[in-house]
Formats: sequence, structure tokens, C-alpha cells
Amino acid sequence: MADIKSIFEAQQKKCDQLKRTSAKERLAKLNKIEKYISDQSNIDALQDALYKDFKKPASEVYLTELGVVHAQISHIKNNLSFWMLNKKVDTPLLLQGTSSYIKYEPKGVCLVLSPWNYPFNLAMVPVLYAISAGNAVILKPSEITTHASAYLNKMISELFECDEVCVIEGDVSTSTSLLELPFDHIFFTGSPQVGKIVMTAAAKNLTSVTLELGGKSPAIIDEKVDIRSAAEKLAWAKCLNNGQTCIAPDYAIVHESKKEALISELKACIGSYYDPENKGIQASQDYSRVVNNKHLNRIKTLIDDAVEKGAKLECGGEVNQEDNFLAPTILSNVNEDMSIMHEEIFGPVLPIMTFKNKEDVPAAINKRPKPLSMYIASKSHNNIQYYIDNTSSGGTIVNDYMLGYSNPNLPFGGVNNSGIGKSLGFHSFVEFSNERGILKRHYMKLKPFMYPPYTNFVKKIIKLIYKWM
Repeated sequence: MADIKSIFEAQQKKCDQLKRTSAKERLAKLNKIEKYISDQSNIDALQDALYKDFKKPASEVYLTELGVVHAQISHIKNNLSFWMLNKKVDTPLLLQGTSSYIKYEPKGVCLVLSPWNYPFNLAMVPVLYAISAGNAVILKPSEITTHASAYLNKMISELFECDEVCVIEGDVSTSTSLLELPFDHIFFTGSPQVGKIVMTAAAKNLTSVTLELGGKSPAIIDEKVDIRSAAEKLAWAKCLNNGQTCIAPDYAIVHESKKEALISELKACIGSYYDPENKGIQASQDYSRVVNNKHLNRIKTLIDDAVEKGAKLECGGEVNQEDNFLAPTILSNVNEDMSIMHEEIFGPVLPIMTFKNKEDVPAAINKRPKPLSMYIASKSHNNIQYYIDNTSSGGTIVNDYMLGYSNPNLPFGGVNNSGIGKSLGFHSFVEFSNERGILKRHYMKLKPFMYPPYTNFVKKIIKLIYKWM
């Protein structure tokens, strides 16, 4: 704790200097990161780390880790100077003689608690925006993906002094110690259960938080759909990163007339993606693993519970404990008595529910906490709008999956149980900034109308002003 506290105090002292940095100076720091992750030896090291952690394919490291960080750096480079400008706001008639603007100033020392499922992307993206907003940052990576954590520590220690950006590795006790400190902002990505712990700790210091959580994100597939196209996208989204994605489709709600066709197409797509030579999915170099045995057993328990209670195992279910392998699994005939319909799966398992009328869909979704994401596959504009208008979620993707995170102009984040605050692009810049409202009076004194004593004449003026408000 002593070392952690000394790092925190050093960063507090550094904040006054960081607060005055220009866009050019902040971007120079991002350029160092960009140069580091463009070096082939460092790319190879990251791919090796993530393969050791959970056999993440090299292509997915490019697609979902390195590529995302490069894209965010590029977006920040193109916009930071504009974001940092004072933003003028309109002046109401009653405040004539004044001008007002918003100044974006750094919050101070920020804590980023990052998860294991995308251990580079979800660590570095909030760090990028914290730096861009002029803050000092302590990054605590997940202890579950130890090789990725070591990579982050090595990279940051080579690029930054610890009083500016620092990685602190450790287990839950380390996170607990960090949360006792009076940070100026905490950015947490993880489960709602741990999010509540983080928020409770932050409340003791009245620290602002951004909580990127999760939940059960539904995939709606109605009767007006190209079932092959819908299956191709759904199979990819569910199996990417072995289903260990906070915005992965957690379960499907499919029109009863399309159920059998969807299951058939999903099986075909899974086979073509991960077993094109009929050697078995476990032999695929493109299929990652559940992160550890604990999580594997948790998911297997959900599958077993569903089957015992009447669910039909359409495909998958095979497990190899030594390899943390779980085959892509589809369950039909699921119901609300099954644990799998109440817990975020976070694995390559897709329960399928059916509906008859579109009115049934919001009823099925709204009985659960508001999801981080929602997916709609339909060719009917009326149906699409109906599903959107009668549900609530952090984000919604129509006729595709998970691409909202790739657009930095959209706010990313949940609602209530699935998250607090929004991130990416300008939204992240604002999360790590204090929006300081500033009003300046230039002329016209208010004393005759606003200050005591409130004579009868002044009272009449006040009533007149009130009518204009």
C-alpha cells in the first residue's frame, strides 16, 4: 500500500503541470504509444501474450485489440485540438451583457480498472482518453490474463514516468487498496456485481465513475429477415473471442417460423468458420478458449442446468478441461426457470427463445435489467422501429452485430445495471474532463432589479422579468 500511495501522491503533484499541456504535447504522448504498437517485435510479443492467456488468434489480436487502439489514436489526433477549445453557449435574454462558455479541464488523477476479456484494447482505450484530457493515470489490469498484464506494464514503464502514467499489477487486494485512495475519476470495465463494489468505494470519496458493465444483450430475429445473412453475423458475433465480449449477443429471440432455419444455418456457419476441413473445432487456429477453468466450469454448469430443465442441446456442449475448450453451443426450448436466462453467459453458448407476435419481444426483454446492447435482424422498418421504441439499451445495432464500438462518434455505454457514463470519442474526453461553466459580465449592472431592498417598484420589475423567464 505504501508504494501505491507514493505513486498516487506523485501523480497528484504532477497534475498541475499536466493541466497546462497543449494538444500538441498530449498527442506527442499518444504518438509514442502508436509507434510502440506499430513495431513488429512488439506486435509479436502482444500476440504471444494473448495466445498464452487464452489462445487468442493472431488475426483477432489485430482486429479487436491493436486495430481498435490504432483507430482511437487516429480519431483523437483528428479531433483533440477542437475538443479542447472553449465552447461558447447561448446567452438568455435576461442575461444580456454577459457571455458564457464551457472550459474542459482535466479531472486529475484517474484510475483505470481494466478487464481480462480484451486485455489490451479495454486497458489502453480509456488510458488514451485520460491522457488526451490532460490527466495522470494509474492502470490496474486484470490479474486473470497475466501475460497481457505484464506486456502492458513493460510498455507503459518504457514510455512514461510513473508520476504520469503507471501500471500497477496485482490481485483483488491490490484493487481494494487502490479504491481506498481519493482518485478524481475511476473508469471500470467488468461485471455489474464488481461495478457495485467499485461505485460503493468511490462514493466514500465522492469520486466520479464511468462503469462499463454488461448484461444479457438480446438478438431479435423476426420473420422478415434473410436468415442466412442473419445466421452468418450472429455466429461470428457469438464465437468471436469465444463469446467473452460484453456486447456479445447473449441470447436470441427468433420468430417461431424461423427457428429451425436459424438453427440449421447457425450450425452450417459455425462449421464453415471453425471446422472447414472436418478435423474438429478444437483443432481450429481461429477459435480461442475460455479464459480459465473456473469460468469454463461456470458456463458448463449453466448448460447442464438448462438441459436438465428441458432445454434441447442443438449442437456443441463438448468440453476439454485441460485446454479450457468449450465447443460453440446452441440451446433451444429454453425458459425462465433456467439459470442461463438470468446470468450473463460470457461464453460461446446461445440460448434461443421464440416469439409469435412482435408485441411478445419487448415483454421478454423488459423483464430483465436494461442490456448494454441490443441487436435487431429484420427487413421491416416498422418492426425495427417498434422494437427500438418499446425497449431500452445502451446501444442498438440493426442488421449487424457489435459494430457500434467501432464508431467513435457514437456514445458507448450501458443503462443502469449495464453501465453508467458513456465513452469513446468526444464522450470519453468529456468523461475524463471537468466541464467547467464560466459566465462573464461585460456590461449592464443588475443592482436596480435584483438587490434588496425590494420596494414596490422592484417587485413589479421582478414580476415582469418572471413573465419573460
